[in-house]
Amino acid sequence: MRLTRTVQAMAASALLLAATACGSSGSGGDSASTGFNPPDLKAQSKLGRTEGQVDLIAWAGYVEDGSNDPKADWVSGFEKQTGCQVHSKVAASSDEMVKLMKTGEYDAVSASGDASLRLIASGDAAPVNTALVPNYKDIFGDLKMQSWNSVKGKAYGIPHGRGANLLMYNTEQVKPAPTSWSAVFDDAPAHKGHVTAYDSPIYIADAALYLKATRPELKIKDPYALDQKQFDASVALLKKQNADVGEYWGDYLKEVSAFKSGDSVVGTTWQVIANLAASEGAKVKALVPKEGSTGWSDTWMIYAKAKHPNCAYKWLDWIVSPKANARVAEYFGEAPANAKACAQTSDRNFCTLYHAGDAAYWKRIAFWNTPIEQCLDGRTDVKCVPYAKWVQAWTEIKG
Repeated sequence: MRLTRTVQAMAASALLLAATACGSSGSGGDSASTGFNPPDLKAQSKLGRTEGQVDLIAWAGYVEDGSNDPKADWVSGFEKQTGCQVHSKVAASSDEMVKLMKTGEYDAVSASGDASLRLIASGDAAPVNTALVPNYKDIFGDLKMQSWNSVKGKAYGIPHGRGANLLMYNTEQVKPAPTSWSAVFDDAPAHKGHVTAYDSPIYIADAALYLKATRPELKIKDPYALDQKQFDASVALLKKQNADVGEYWGDYLKEVSAFKSGDSVVGTTWQVIANLAASEGAKVKALVPKEGSTGWSDTWMIYAKAKHPNCAYKWLDWIVSPKANARVAEYFGEAPANAKACAQTSDRNFCTLYHAGDAAYWKRIAFWNTPIEQCLDGRTDVKCVPYAKWVQAWTEIKG
C-alpha cells in the first residue's frame, strides 16, 4: 500500500471570481450546483479512434503500473486492451493539479473537490458525456451530480472514490474517549504540543464545521461558503489552535510515525492511516465526531482541449470498472465509487470498513469544495471568501 497526498499550499489564484450567481453545496446529499455559470463548452458526442496514448495527472497511488509495487498494476491491462499508452504525473496538491492542467500537456486529472470548480470555471475542464462511460451506471448514486462534479445538470467528471477526514486519538493518552472535534479545538490545550492537523488551506473548513455546531449565531450553513465574519471566526479558532499543534501533516507516513512515538496523540486522519498505525502497534482509534466531518470525493476530469480525448474516455471507464476500482481503492485506502467494486476487493470486509455503500454515513461528510465569492450555500446578499484568501490565511495561521 502506498499513499501520498502531501499538501504544499501554493498561492494559486482562484479563477472563480469571474463566475456568476451561486449554487448549493452538496455534503454527501443529492443537491448539485445549479446557479454557477461556467464557460459554454460541449461534451464529446461520440468516441472516435483511440490516439495511442493518454497523459494523466493523479494523486500518488491512483495510476499504478507495477513499477512502485509489482502487486499494484492496473495500467498494463488498460494499455493492452485499448492500445493507449499511459503517461502519468503525480501531483502533490490540488493547487499543483490546477497549475499542471493549465499547461495543456495533460488529458485528464483526478481532481478533488477543492480543485474541480476552479477547473470548471476557468474552462480547463470539459463537460463529460457519461453515456460514453458504460461503468458510470454502477457508480453510487450519492456520488453523481454533486456540487463539486456537476454544474446546472452537466456532469464534469466521473467519481473515482471518497473518504472522510476522521478524528484519531491515542486511547491511552486521551481520556475519556472524545466524541467531538472539541478535542482538537477548545480542549486542545490539554494535549499541548501533541495535537496534529491537516496541512492545507482547505482545513479552514474543519474549523468552520465545528463552529457551525458550537456557535449557531454565526449561521454557518456550508463550511465552504463563509462570509467574512464566518471566515474570520474560523481563522481565529485555527490561530488559537496553532499554539497547541505539534505538527501539521501532509505525508501519511509521518503521521503514523508521530502516533506510534507519542509525538501526536490527537488530530485529523484518514481511515487508511488509522488502520496502518494500529497494525504497527499504535494504540489509536478513529471516528466521525458528533459534528460530522469534512472529506474528499475525487473526480476524473477531462481537459477541454485534450490531445487524446478518446483514450481519456477509455481511461475514465477503465478506472471505475469494478476490478480496477476495487484495486485502486484498496491500494490507496478509500471507498470505491463503483458499487460492483465491493465484490472484487481482496478483503471481503473492505467496503464495510470504508462505508462504501453506507449513504447515511456519507450524509455526515461535508466533501471538499472550492470556496468562491458567489456563496455556495445559496446566499445572494453577501459575498463569500474565495479560495485565494483561504491560501493567504493559512500562511498566517501557521505563522
